[in-house]
Amino acid sequence: MQLPNAEQLRAAQAVVYQRLQPTAQYRWPLLAEALGTPVWVKHENHGALGAFKQRGGLNYLQQLLQREPHVAGLVSATRGNHGQSLAAAAALYNLPLQIVVPHGNSQEKNAAMRALGAELIEHGDDFQAACEHAAQLAETSGWHRVPAFHPDLIAGVASYCLELLSAAPQLARVYVPIGMGSGICAMLAARAALQHSVEVIGVVSKHAPAYARAFTSGERQCIASQTLLADGMACSTPDPQALRWIREGVSRIVEVSDREVAAAMRLLFSATHNVAEGAGAASLAAALQEREQHHGAEIGVIISGGNVDSRLYAQVLAEQLDLLG
Repeated sequence: MQLPNAEQLRAAQAVVYQRLQPTAQYRWPLLAEALGTPVWVKHENHGALGAFKQRGGLNYLQQLLQREPHVAGLVSATRGNHGQSLAAAAALYNLPLQIVVPHGNSQEKNAAMRALGAELIEHGDDFQAACEHAAQLAETSGWHRVPAFHPDLIAGVASYCLELLSAAPQLARVYVPIGMGSGICAMLAARAALQHSVEVIGVVSKHAPAYARAFTSGERQCIASQTLLADGMACSTPDPQALRWIREGVSRIVEVSDREVAAAMRLLFSATHNVAEGAGAASLAAALQEREQHHGAEIGVIISGGNVDSRLYAQVLAEQLDLLG
């Protein structure tokens, strides 16, 4: 299997733009001051569903229905943004959708998925357990199971990467959060399609280090996620194909703590008045951690989403959470 090529990315971009407008990328002076270097922020929190995932869902559903026009329904697992993406896309085709989330999932993301028309099922204590239950439901019902990682998801998501890299041809490095891997693999595909020289750096939670460990060792292991803040990066078992592409194209992976993520969320609000969820602020947290390495180079960070529960966000801003360091 290969990463989507330039032709596939452009085709997916056309599908995405039938429903969505490109999001902005800005250079914020106060962030440049904090980082000691020019920084581009890609605002996927400005999308219609507040996260980059919507792009992937649109392309995945269109491609699926071209291959399998008689799909009866869809089943998938999520921590939130992937589920919202599928719910919005399924509604366009009047397809029923079951979404499995682990117990304790974001209540506001759950409410958003229900409002978009998904049947929400709570099962298990983590994303892996939710995935396994979704597979069982799909087998029982005969509905199509939508994975968390797939080339059609990558191709749709890559539209945000094409926007950023086209707007910033001189970008030296970009920090990209890793959940199951669609976002960072999309960046690798876009870099190749545009023949851009940007260095791609992955970011994971220090408390969900499965991809970081596998990146170093080459071996996939199940490592329980303990992050309290970055649920969008709460991966316990890396996808094997994503891992292969990440190891081939990513220069390194930076691990950030919940405390660093919370500080980045506060900085994004004070410097830009943008709301970022934990995974959405992780790339800025990594860039801050590596501040001494920038040397004036232009860097990019991705606000991959802004869908954070209001009570949790208020506690982050007020520094009232006892977070993992």
